Amino acid sequence: MKRIWNFYADGFKNMKIGKTLWLVILIKLFIMFFVVRVIFFNETLNKKFDTDAEKSDFVIENLIKDKNGLIKR
Repeated sequence: MKRIWNFYADGFKNMKIGKTLWLVILIKLFIMFFVVRVIFFNETLNKKFDTDAEKSDFVIENLIKDKNGLIKR
């Protein structure tokens, strides 16, 4: 296990462009998982409804609406 760790640690220490690429990757991951989540995946269902049954009814009704807003049954 120690040999594997040393292999990767030495490889990372000797990288030139790789460190910059890893920094770009980490910044992109931060943007994807934290910034975008806050903007697009807010918790409106938790604010509007108290129970899981109310949440599920709301989602089901919105999924089965047609273009005109009428519920298909």
